[in-house]
Amino acid sequence: MSSGTGVEVGALAARSRAAAVLRVKSVATALAVLPAACAAVLWAGAAGGQLEGTGWEAARLSVSVLAVLALALAGATALLIARAAPAESPAVPVEERAAPALYHLVRELAERLGVPAPAAIALTPDCDSWLEERGAAPGVRAQVLVIGSPFLWWLRVAELRAVLAPVVAGTEPAAEPTTAQARTFVRGLDAALATAGPRAPLARRVLLAVPARLARLLLVRCRSAAADMERYVAAACAERARKVDYGRRITAQEQVGLAYAGWDRLLSRVAVPAWRLGRWPARLDAGVAAALVELSRRDRLAADEQALRLTEPPASELLEEPELADEAASLLAARLFHGERGGAWRPVSWRDYPHEVVERLWRADAVRLGEVLGEKGRPCAVARVLEHLTVSDSPPERVGVLAGPPVREGGVRGAPRAAGYVARTEPEIFPESPEEEADRFAHPRAAALAAGLAARVAREETADAGAARASEGVYEGDGGLPLFAPPPVRSGVEVLADHVTSLVCCAAVDAGGAVPGLDWLDGPVLLVDGERVRDLGARVRSLVEDGDSIPLRRWLARVGVRVG
Repeated sequence: MSSGTGVEVGALAARSRAAAVLRVKSVATALAVLPAACAAVLWAGAAGGQLEGTGWEAARLSVSVLAVLALALAGATALLIARAAPAESPAVPVEERAAPALYHLVRELAERLGVPAPAAIALTPDCDSWLEERGAAPGVRAQVLVIGSPFLWWLRVAELRAVLAPVVAGTEPAAEPTTAQARTFVRGLDAALATAGPRAPLARRVLLAVPARLARLLLVRCRSAAADMERYVAAACAERARKVDYGRRITAQEQVGLAYAGWDRLLSRVAVPAWRLGRWPARLDAGVAAALVELSRRDRLAADEQALRLTEPPASELLEEPELADEAASLLAARLFHGERGGAWRPVSWRDYPHEVVERLWRADAVRLGEVLGEKGRPCAVARVLEHLTVSDSPPERVGVLAGPPVREGGVRGAPRAAGYVARTEPEIFPESPEEEADRFAHPRAAALAAGLAARVAREETADAGAARASEGVYEGDGGLPLFAPPPVRSGVEVLADHVTSLVCCAAVDAGGAVPGLDWLDGPVLLVDGERVRDLGARVRSLVEDGDSIPLRRWLARVGVRVG
């Protein structure tokens, strides 16, 4: 089958399923006016001297009441659907004067595909791209090309063109009347349900209960046809895009997957710790590029290939001021994934990140550890923690692993990882019971301290999540977007180990033998003589779980920390 034939078949199938969606609307309209039509016939018969008698009079009254109720419900449902504004994904608009080269690339691509060009371009802090209808003027919906901002910094220009080809090809089915009407109907149903959804005020939910139920019924009826329609549209767009950079698109998709992995890791390991302090890294997209370059450097097999492609200009050069676009997308990411915080966000550069974020995190953990141990608003001494957790100079033999239950890994769509100091790659497991947790410690004091810290952290994270949700109205109101990810699940062992590590890092920094640092892939790290410390986690675990302080004492002495 030729490319042109494949496009025509896909478009025809999409129109067929779009017609099926519209038939649901037509049937609903017919059912709504059917009682009114019957009532009109009955009243016309009475006016002509026919259909008289007590029985016909009762039928006329009954059908008339039913017609009024049906028209009222139909009108309320239609009004709800018409007035409900379809959700628009939060994005940063890109004016043509700020990216003439990018607009030229998209228009040239649309011309090669033989489809209408998108009306505008916007950036989203995510690794995806799509077409979205947005209100350009009252009563007018324009096709906007939404591009994932990390793509601009990691993909090369030719790769970006290849990746966008199937997306831009979607402007043609979006302009096809039957498909456009079906999409408008389905979007209206979605928006109507969001307007009367569980996040709406109680009075609105009660008032719109019946129309919302009818809208849900219509959506259920047309859901299968709508899904088929979108699949056929996607297939037709992919087939049309085959004639534009198809070979390049295969390799570009590999870079898309790599960009997604780097973006997810940067958010989880680097951005989340900053967001929890009210700081937003101002160059997240540049950070993604740096993280992926570092990843390719560590992977010797891919290093040569990446070095060759990195000689080509990045797609961010299509922007007139890429730094400003990066900052706007980075701030939007902070607001989307961690709440508005009442406008209290402060930017932080990558140069200042170690002292503005890493060191502040460590010192906050050290103060929390001291408060749980009975200190008032200040960190306790390392010597006291060593004494509190040490069982004996010769720890008992214990069966098991040094590394406790891992943090639940995941990106901002799931549970973002807390600030960590040692890369964890174990598979996700369920948290242990309190009894199993206590068995992991060689001394009851360690178990009690871990439980106290875990409870304290859980209260703070719950309060932080509540404050973020309270400020989400700027984005949630009509769209109902879930913007705040739940806090991570950490075991008591993990919490205690992180806090002891923070205290030790603060002591090493204060002694002048170390400085806070940032690893693009693993987040906050400690640097000694410019090198990342990699064995600190195991030494802390030895103290926390086995009560053996000797490995940690030796390391502290090596970096110049005196513990008595």
